[in-house]
Amino acid sequence: MIDVFDGHNDLPWHLRETRDRSVADLRSAAVSPFTTLDQLHAGGVAAQFWSVYVHSSVTGPEAVRATLEQIDLVHRMVEAYPDDLVWAPTAAAVRAARGTGRVASLLGVEGGQQIDESLDVLRMYARLGVRYMTLTWSTTHSWADSATDEARHGGLTAFGREVVWEMNRIGMIVDLSHVAPSVMHQALDITDLPVIFSHSCVHALNPHPRNIPADVLDRLPGNGGGAMVTFVPSFVTDARRRWVEDGEVGTPPAVTPADVADHCDLLREQVGIDHVGLGADLCGTDSMPTGLDDASAYPALFEELGRRGWSDAELLKLGYENVLAVLDAHDPRHAATTGDH
Repeated sequence: MIDVFDGHNDLPWHLRETRDRSVADLRSAAVSPFTTLDQLHAGGVAAQFWSVYVHSSVTGPEAVRATLEQIDLVHRMVEAYPDDLVWAPTAAAVRAARGTGRVASLLGVEGGQQIDESLDVLRMYARLGVRYMTLTWSTTHSWADSATDEARHGGLTAFGREVVWEMNRIGMIVDLSHVAPSVMHQALDITDLPVIFSHSCVHALNPHPRNIPADVLDRLPGNGGGAMVTFVPSFVTDARRRWVEDGEVGTPPAVTPADVADHCDLLREQVGIDHVGLGADLCGTDSMPTGLDDASAYPALFEELGRRGWSDAELLKLGYENVLAVLDAHDPRHAATTGDH
């Protein structure tokens, strides 16, 4: 089985919204149809970035509070299931967890408004184990433009550029999913460490504003970062996107592992095998492609890619090794600023 290091799973948000932050019964599909502990093991998930998401309508100190509650929730998940999950905020810890039967667990903050315009808050998130931050969610905020909202800043403000510099300094990965193309380019201009797109597809295959434009992808090999393909159906196929835009009337167009594989194929061709990964966005949307229904289903994608000629070594890069390399590149600065040696 190919190991998976997935870039984005919203189970913490789901538990906050539907379970009052309880971490009980995480083996039960009644808690979440998309992610259970048994599904993670069946899918070969060796490491997981748990997304710490706060809706962008929640701002100021309340956004910080909601973020901290979810950080605490992930720590409690790990404590409650020591045979299934292990806290692993560094690449070395992820490697140590591999093969133990436990899912290495890391944190990613999904939305720059969650720092409440404070670099101090950003640094505290890092000390609590957050290893990436998505610069925006679906709406433009005070220092960065979103891909799915009106642009107000021409990309990043002066403070937004400071955020990127500080993330580099403390070893927090810059995540460019959700951001406007102007922010993508400006962040790539600024950063001296690899970036990720934690859960995005390719704009050339489906012109959804959430997907990565070709001119941005062209810069990814030079940066050393990774584009992590998501399973969100409306990001995967043009037909599903248009169905959603037209009001979701009638039967939704089918989305399959083959459609997701098309994005993997194009990325391998355009940016190279060393810059592709997976970020399914389980629990972050109300449906998944048929055949990629939950966290147990990653092997279905690998089987499809294997039929297309991908080698096991290439599948391992896609599933696990490439995102680990990005984390590895950030670890020395993370350790220097958090004391996490």
